[in-house]
Amino acid sequence: MQVSQSTPPAQSMGEHARALMVLGLPLIGSHLAQFAINVTDTVMLGWYSVEALAAVVLAYSLFFVVFIMGSGFGWAVMPMVAEAQSRGQEHQVRRVTRMGLWLSILYGALAMPVFWWSGSILLGMGQTPELARDAQSYLRIAGWGVFPALLVMVLKSHLAALERTQVVLWVTVGAAVGNAAVNWLLIFGNLGFPEMGLRGAAVASVITQLLSLVLLAFYIVRATPEHALFQRFWHPDPEVFARVFRLGWPIGLTNLAESGLFSATSVMMGWLGTVPLAAHGIALQLTSLAFMVHVGLSNAATVRAGRALGRRSPVDLRRSGAVAVAVSTLVALVTVAFFLLWPEALIAIFVDPEDAMRPRILAVGASLLAVAAVFQLADGAQVMALGLLRGLQDARVPMLLAGLSYW
Repeated sequence: MQVSQSTPPAQSMGEHARALMVLGLPLIGSHLAQFAINVTDTVMLGWYSVEALAAVVLAYSLFFVVFIMGSGFGWAVMPMVAEAQSRGQEHQVRRVTRMGLWLSILYGALAMPVFWWSGSILLGMGQTPELARDAQSYLRIAGWGVFPALLVMVLKSHLAALERTQVVLWVTVGAAVGNAAVNWLLIFGNLGFPEMGLRGAAVASVITQLLSLVLLAFYIVRATPEHALFQRFWHPDPEVFARVFRLGWPIGLTNLAESGLFSATSVMMGWLGTVPLAAHGIALQLTSLAFMVHVGLSNAATVRAGRALGRRSPVDLRRSGAVAVAVSTLVALVTVAFFLLWPEALIAIFVDPEDAMRPRILAVGASLLAVAAVFQLADGAQVMALGLLRGLQDARVPMLLAGLSYW
């Protein structure tokens, strides 16, 4: 059968591997840098006090559950823009991204009451009054960051779909460095700034998210004027709004099923006391750090699958999927080795050497990392499958499978 002149020939496995890494490495780096913002908060608050560390572990668990559910609309933008770009539909690129931004703003407005009254929610979940009070103090400030954080997710997905991932990486790295600097000033009260503890970490996070949003928006306006993304931003588009919503809400619920499971374990660990909660939070940070590599590869797989869909090339779809799964498996094996061979060294990074609770936290954390090593292969495989299916804009059945599997 002759290949149509309008359809390029299928790429080889080597070409797919190169394309995946060119697209995926900056995305992995950006996810790691984004995650470094939370790791920085955890490490610095761990140096400040174990009580502040336990409170922010609890608070961030709630924030992340709310955020990751709303990020479904940003993730929906990625395959839709990739398909539209592959077909040369520039107008559709703008419509999809704009409605993703609309949905993110609306979701953020609905989420704010959860953060504002988070203390009562956490008390109802069995947390101690002190932990609930401190977590609410953090979230009443950090919660405002959900707006820029969700909008950043949409803009990152837009740029990833256009295969402009370098700027995503460098903006996120800059944000992580800036967050560490502001944390240093506000948590500990350095250079004459007030000592704000965990509230200082919350302020730093909001500033960082706002800066990321401004930088990405500025780049998009300057580098892709053909999309006119923010012109007549207020103009409604009910058809595309509904399409992004239909793809985004099952992605959001799939994210919720997974992240909610881990956040629920944080709540349960809070029932056991400060040391188990702090150790669990550190182990979860390390596990999530490894997971970010798989997420970056999954995003790249989504874009590659969306491009193959736009070109109507099932051969490219199969080959890109096989390459993505193989790379993810290799990463999982390396992670297993680190978790089993050097658990205490990894846990020790997060705890003040002079803290009296340090030996107990190291012992509990090392045992938790051993458990985390067991599920690395399965966790990487499932996120790659989700990424490939999202590239095909198939999200509802994966949502049902995720809900059944995790809960």
